[in-house]
Amino acid sequence: MSDTDTLTVLHRLSDLLKQRRTADPEKSYVARLYSRGTAKIAQKVGEEAVELAIAAVQGDRDDIRGEAADLLFHLMVLLEDADLGLDDVAAELAARENLSGLEEKRRRTP
Repeated sequence: MSDTDTLTVLHRLSDLLKQRRTADPEKSYVARLYSRGTAKIAQKVGEEAVELAIAAVQGDRDDIRGEAADLLFHLMVLLEDADLGLDDVAAELAARENLSGLEEKRRRTP
């Protein structure tokens, strides 16, 4: 397994995000996000999602890759803030594997 293997990178990032929860907000961007609260973290996720959508419409692969990395990073911060991780998201995706997208939407709609 290489240092750039997808799961290896994501697990290293997850470990780092856990560590930064208790870091000094004056020295760590992630600690600063955590100190500003869930609403600020969620705002960053939204901003990054919009930037990714714009890059996709413009068709610039380098921008898409960079914005996707920014979005995934901030999404992982949001998950950690909620005491969730990628394993929790993977479990949810696994539970949906045998459902069509339409069935899944119906299941979630009251």
